[in-house]
Amino acid sequence: MSRKKQFFGTDGIRGRANVGKMTPDNVMRFGMAAGKYFRNADNRRHSVVIGKDTRLSGYMIEPALVAGFTSVGMDVKLCGPLPTSGVAMMTRRLRADLGVMITASHNKFSDNGIKLFAPNGQKLSDDAEFEIESYMDQKWKEGLAPSEDLGRVRRYEDFQARYIEIVKSSFPKRMRLDGLKIVIDCANGAAYKTAPDTLWELGADEVIPIGVSPNGMNINAECGSTHTQTMTQKVLETGADLGIALDGDADRLIMCDEKGQVIDGDQLLALIGSGWKENSLLSKPGIVATVMSNLGLERFIEGQDLTFIRTPVGDRHVAARMRKDGYNVGGEQSGHLLMTDFSPTGDGTIAALQVLAEIKRRGRPASEVLKLFDPVPQLLKNVRYSGVSPMERDELQSAIKDAQSMFGNSGRVLVRASGTEPLIRVMAEGDDAAQVEKITTDLASLIETMAA
Repeated sequence: MSRKKQFFGTDGIRGRANVGKMTPDNVMRFGMAAGKYFRNADNRRHSVVIGKDTRLSGYMIEPALVAGFTSVGMDVKLCGPLPTSGVAMMTRRLRADLGVMITASHNKFSDNGIKLFAPNGQKLSDDAEFEIESYMDQKWKEGLAPSEDLGRVRRYEDFQARYIEIVKSSFPKRMRLDGLKIVIDCANGAAYKTAPDTLWELGADEVIPIGVSPNGMNINAECGSTHTQTMTQKVLETGADLGIALDGDADRLIMCDEKGQVIDGDQLLALIGSGWKENSLLSKPGIVATVMSNLGLERFIEGQDLTFIRTPVGDRHVAARMRKDGYNVGGEQSGHLLMTDFSPTGDGTIAALQVLAEIKRRGRPASEVLKLFDPVPQLLKNVRYSGVSPMERDELQSAIKDAQSMFGNSGRVLVRASGTEPLIRVMAEGDDAAQVEKITTDLASLIETMAA
C-alpha cells in the first residue's frame, strides 16, 4: 500500500490562505522542517530561493517561510514576484539547495500554496517531501540554530531582468517579432512585468498588456488563461494578430488567433511538435502528453511519424516521462507546456515564444497556423462523493470496460479520481458525439447512484 502525504498534495502544498495548512505557524514549521532536512544531510551552509506571485497572502507566507528557514540556519534569497519557472531557473543558477514558489497557480486570490524545486530546478521528489513531513511531525522546536548560526536574508532586485534574458534566449537567433501586434493577458499575476517586456524587447510592433495591475486580490479574476474571453475581446477590439493568456504563476498559457478563436494546449503541442520536427529540434521523434489530451492530437502526431506518449494528469508526470525517455517537448491540454531545452519546468512565456516563432517561420495569419487538427468530440463530467471513493467498486470497473468496448478503436473512456478534491472525473471522446454524450452521462449517473 502506497504511503499518503499529510501536508503535501499532488503539486506541493495548497489551500485557503490563513486556514489549515496555510496558516503562518504551519508555514513556518514547514520552513524549519525543510531547513533541517538539508542541514542534516551535511554540515555545510545551505540556501533557499523564494519567489511568489501577487496574492495578498504572499506578504504573510513569505516572512513565515523566512523565519522558519533562518531559524535552523538556512540562508534565504528573495526573488519577489517572479514566474514559477523563474524560481526554478534561479534555484539552479544560484546553486541553491531548494527553490520555493509561493503560489496557488490559476486559483482565486484567497488560496495560496508552496511549490518546491530541487537544486536542478526540477520538482522536489516524493521521497524528499515524505522526509520533510517527518521532520514536521517530530519535535519541531528542537534543533534550532545557535544565535551566531542563524540564516541570513538577501533580497535580489534584478531577478526579473535575469529571467527576461533567459526567456529571450529561447527565441530563435536572428528572428524578431517585427510586424506583430500582440495582446498579452498576465492574469494580474507573477508575469505582469516580465511577459510584456519580453515581447517588446524581441521587437513586437505593438504589445497590448492586460491583467498587469495586481492589487493582491485580482489575480486570475476575470482574466488570464482560465477566463479567455478577456483576451479574445481585446484582440477583436484592437485588431491584434493574436492573443496570449497566462495564469497566475505564468507556467501555462492559452492563445487565440486574430479572429478570437481560442487555441488550447493540445493545438499548441501539435504546432510545436511538428514545427520542431521540421527544424530538427526534437531530441527524439515524439512528444509526451497526458490521458486528457484529445484523440485528435494523438492522430495528428502519429500522422507526422512521431511517437505519442500519454502519462497520468499533472506536469510532474509529463516531466518525469520526458526525463526518463529523453523527450524535450511535452505538455497538457490545459496549456502547461514543457520545453526542457530551455526550462526544467513549464513556462508560459517560453511556450508562447515557440508558437510565435512558428508563426513567423510560416508567414501566415495565426488563424492559418494555430489549428492543425479537428478535435474529436470530448465530454467531461465531475461527480462529487463523500466517504469511500466508488472507484474500486467492481460494478463501476465493469461498466467502464463495457463503455470502452462500445467505442472500439474509435474513442476513449477515462474515469479517474481527482487528486485534490472528492470528485470522480468521467471523460469520454470519440468520433460519434451522440455516443460520447450517452456513455459519459450513463457512467456519471452510475457513480452518482453509488455515491448517494
